[in-house]
Amino acid sequence: MPVSSRLDVVSGPSGTAPADLVALAVRPGAAGQPPTVVWEGSGITPEDLAGAGAVPIRELLEFYEFSAGAGEIVEVPARVGERLLRLAFVGTGDAAPSALRAAGVALARHARGRGRLLTTLGRVAEGPATAALIEGLLLPSYRYTESTRPNKRAPVAEIQLVTAWPEPATDLHAGRALVAATELARDLINTPAALKSPSWFADQAAAVAADTGLQIRTWDESALRAEGFGGILAVGQGSPRPPRLIELRHTPDGADRHVVLVGKGITFDTGGLSLKPNDNMKLMKTDMAGAAAVLGAMAHVRSFAPATRVTALLAMADNAFSGAAQRPSDVITHFDGRTVEILNTDAEGRLVLADAIAYAVENLRPDRIIDVATLTGAARIALGGMTASLFSTDDELADELLAAADHAGEHLWRMPITDEYRDTLDSAVADLTNIGIKKDYGRPGAIEAALFLREFTAGVPWAHLDIAGPGRSTSDEGVLTKGGTGYGTRLVLHWLAAQDGRPTTP
Repeated sequence: MPVSSRLDVVSGPSGTAPADLVALAVRPGAAGQPPTVVWEGSGITPEDLAGAGAVPIRELLEFYEFSAGAGEIVEVPARVGERLLRLAFVGTGDAAPSALRAAGVALARHARGRGRLLTTLGRVAEGPATAALIEGLLLPSYRYTESTRPNKRAPVAEIQLVTAWPEPATDLHAGRALVAATELARDLINTPAALKSPSWFADQAAAVAADTGLQIRTWDESALRAEGFGGILAVGQGSPRPPRLIELRHTPDGADRHVVLVGKGITFDTGGLSLKPNDNMKLMKTDMAGAAAVLGAMAHVRSFAPATRVTALLAMADNAFSGAAQRPSDVITHFDGRTVEILNTDAEGRLVLADAIAYAVENLRPDRIIDVATLTGAARIALGGMTASLFSTDDELADELLAAADHAGEHLWRMPITDEYRDTLDSAVADLTNIGIKKDYGRPGAIEAALFLREFTAGVPWAHLDIAGPGRSTSDEGVLTKGGTGYGTRLVLHWLAAQDGRPTTP
């Protein structure tokens, strides 16, 4: 079950239970000057700590060589009246969004195992930095567990954020929405695959639609067959849990632009008959992270893009192996009539995405298409576990997504779509192969996958986010938590906000 901290916005100490940890924001000093501690709203003053034998705060910070860099923390015991408490000093750096996100992350991890945290970090946050601080405090506090045992490293139960402004505030609302969207994506990704069938995911999408007023349409296996979604059907045919295609629509009156978001939704990926080794299969309940990120974003699309028409297509299938599974050498026919020779059944994500993209081009007539997918191990090899690959046919769209990633604090790097590699996808018996067949190119797997998907875009401005690296994590790092990370959810929402002329917040 998911676990996360509760955040309350306050003007000062509240409630009957004292805080287990009081964390004071500290601004760096000007040249030659000591750092400045933000005491307001903490219920503590420097005089409270000035008893016999007490070390002055300035000397204390000098002793610890504390410079108030973003996320720098020093904790000391302090006696306030009759009470002994833990007092932490937290550096805010330049108080930019990235700095306060880092400060929030460091404090959230430092406060694990505590019952209540009171912090004055909110008093230094302004504008978009407020949303970033909320992300930093809450996203590292997320945890998914099926265990009932006590955990001393559990997230702090309650965070009291002292601010200089009342709730609700626009940027506070933005931060809460970005966190909620990401946590929804993480919940979906981390749900065990035994429960998470394509039809289960369709039920989750239906619940989001009911809560938010989005329109929804779902294709079951019969409808997929009737309308020619050969890629989704081929991937799902080896499983007793049949595939689904889910369409969610946000259609505001007067919208003059239409964007389509496509999410890869492989609810578990064995590799099919091209079976994965066991170690590679352990993380494959997360192979629907792209669909989860898109659904998380759609749950809050009305707040971030009230004037933009947005359609989400979630292509869901269970890539299993059985006597009914697709075979290497099979030829399948996609929604647009294009034929593909299957050379590796573990290159299945591009098959479900291709159907969805082709459907979007023919039936939805979008201005832009973005797909999000844990698509290739090659992307992770190229950029590691913290950075996603961006491929795009449109420079303006690519620049917008890079800017959105920067706002979201999610690492993204543009990769080339190398046309010289295109002939590696030529098949002798079909229009395309689903993996490259020429060895002399060094098997550029992420680029080959992008080239394959581009074939179905029909010239519509398109971007492909290969999130195989940051979409899943084996450890806690920054705002990421072990398991599904929800990467791409906040990036997409920031991008949608910019489409509406709202650069950073709803």
